[in-house]
Amino acid sequence: MSGRRRRQRTQLKGIDEINMTPLIDLTFLLLIVFMISMPMMEYSTDVAVPQMNSQALPEDNAKFVTLKPGGLFKIDDMEFNLDQYRLMMEELFQQNPDYEILIRADGECTVEEFVEAAKIARNAGFTKAKMVTAAE
Repeated sequence: MSGRRRRQRTQLKGIDEINMTPLIDLTFLLLIVFMISMPMMEYSTDVAVPQMNSQALPEDNAKFVTLKPGGLFKIDDMEFNLDQYRLMMEELFQQNPDYEILIRADGECTVEEFVEAAKIARNAGFTKAKMVTAAE
């Protein structure tokens, strides 16, 4: 009977250590996945057009720029890509530097696209660029 107890004790002694290598590998894998995925989740946020009360839009000395999904810009019923929009803004500034640029974006456009449109208008020379919102 004493031989049987010795055999049970020797079998139990082999289980007193936990192999940490798989746990450490899993921890590093999760860390790498979150490090890669977090910047993508941060910078691609879509926004809907905000609704708020505001003054009536000026019609006489304003140009409306409409941002459409896919990076298209629309001015006076003409559509432009990014490079054409840049040239059109410079041409409009040459025509009348006092134009007020009113930018309205589709609900599917991102904040980055709106900021890019405003930045191009600013680089062309316009100092009055505003966001158009929907009425409440």
